Amino acid sequence: MAKPEQNQEHEWIERVKSEGAVPLLEPEYCPNGWASPPGDVFLVRGPEYLKTKGKIPGGDYLLKPLGFDWIKGPTKVSEILNNPKNRVRRALEDEYSRGHKPFIWAFNLQVPSKENYSAVAYFVSLEPIPEDSLINKFLNGDDAFRNSRLKLIANIFKGPWIVRKAVGEQAICIIGRALTCKYCTGENFIEVDIDIGSSMVANAIVHLAFGYLTTLTVDLAFLIEGQTESELPEQILGAIRFSNLNAASARQIELPSERSTENLRASTPNRFWKSISQLIKPGAHEIDSNSIPPRVNGADDLDKSSKDVNKL
Repeated sequence: MAKPEQNQEHEWIERVKSEGAVPLLEPEYCPNGWASPPGDVFLVRGPEYLKTKGKIPGGDYLLKPLGFDWIKGPTKVSEILNNPKNRVRRALEDEYSRGHKPFIWAFNLQVPSKENYSAVAYFVSLEPIPEDSLINKFLNGDDAFRNSRLKLIANIFKGPWIVRKAVGEQAICIIGRALTCKYCTGENFIEVDIDIGSSMVANAIVHLAFGYLTTLTVDLAFLIEGQTESELPEQILGAIRFSNLNAASARQIELPSERSTENLRASTPNRFWKSISQLIKPGAHEIDSNSIPPRVNGADDLDKSSKDVNKL
């Protein structure tokens, strides 16, 4: 039986999950809503992948689902967790004031449009991150390392044939190689702002899909690619399903002024600066693209053309 303090600790998660403009619903039926799909709908690299190219069902997620936002702004929405008015940011600060130390991940898909839509998936870890884990390596790595490892698996669970054909089944891409990513990091969070409009192919596919938005059910999984035996099997960080979204249901948000954002950055301990301090110590060295292990060709590489790699 869960202790009262444990129940209280998780109440804030349930509250954040239910507060967005798009409601949390069951994965089997979530019209104009979002859900957490079962991990087994995704295939990831198995323990023998380097030898056999074999994949296995994704299984349990490493992170807990925390929320989903369908929002729009006066300009492209970015650095959401640096916005003091953001609902997830406020919840995070409240938990820290109570002595809890959750760590939040936010994946902000910036949709190319005049209305500056963003679909934002939030996940949370309540346990300390092991120092020898791939997650810790990702959080403390530089942008070149992150760009070479952060992977997206996209699947049109339901939708018109033309969109399913354009995206493909279980489309896979290393996000930072296909799209421009901006990493916003703090002591208690990491946010990845993903500019879909930075790729002509992804831009075209999203524009096509947007015309069928109210008929689509989309599954997206985020993970860090395993490239060595010790990093396999792959484990999914978290996944989101959104269904039959309506453009009109996007919540208009107010962006902070540039000055207030700078003040917030200055007052927030940042993992990036911790990494910089490590680099200037004697014997430390910077991880660059030349020191990143080469990408292992596998089923997801052999089965996809370079055009497919850019797909979302």
